[in-house]
Amino acid sequence: MSDAITVMKRVELKYILSKQQTDYLIEHLKGHMEVDQYGLTSIASLYYDTPDYRLIRTSIEKPKFKEKIRLRSYGLATEKSNVYLELKRKYDGIVYKRRAETTIPAVKAFFNGEGDICANGQIAKEITYFRDYYKNLVPSCLIIYDRTAYIEKEGDLRLTIDARPRYRVEDLVLTKDMEGIPLLPEGCCILEVKVQQALPLWLIKIFKEADIKINTFSKYGEAYKQQMNKLVSERIINYV
Repeated sequence: MSDAITVMKRVELKYILSKQQTDYLIEHLKGHMEVDQYGLTSIASLYYDTPDYRLIRTSIEKPKFKEKIRLRSYGLATEKSNVYLELKRKYDGIVYKRRAETTIPAVKAFFNGEGDICANGQIAKEITYFRDYYKNLVPSCLIIYDRTAYIEKEGDLRLTIDARPRYRVEDLVLTKDMEGIPLLPEGCCILEVKVQQALPLWLIKIFKEADIKINTFSKYGEAYKQQMNKLVSERIINYV
């Protein structure tokens, strides 16, 4: 099993952008930030939850502490390609993420209760404790988007623009395709700003000029709410 384990601690700020705001932002990032080495990347995140959706139901209630677990791939995965199991926790606005490089067969075995997901250590203990605490975690929702990441030439600022965010609640695998139901109106993107300290003044100025305002948005949370609304509508129609 791979020893590629990552621990992250940072503030994550989210914004919903129109196409016009996205174009304005990208144009004015020039000279401040540059696209990272990966360029445009399609990302798929398979979220695990209890059969009654305990994790996401708790999350959308906006408690001070919340946590999720997901399996992420960059591009379409295979049974042999590297994927990343991520335990994401948020407390009082600060995001803590534990991440372990692994494979799909190893993850399937792990959620069946067969051993640790990564090498022994604190991260392995936390991920395993999470699995054992919630019990019976199963694939619940697949979130897909096309991401362009920007990095600051000197500093810790990271900015990502997620285009065409989409989801599905069927075919919950990372190996089939990258299609799904749109999460936002056509042309809208999700901006995430990830920083250890305060936003730089030049970025605050751009946000003010483009009328970009902070938004509390969860891709998995939005997918869950859309799916629940769909089920309610179908029941009403059937009842009528």
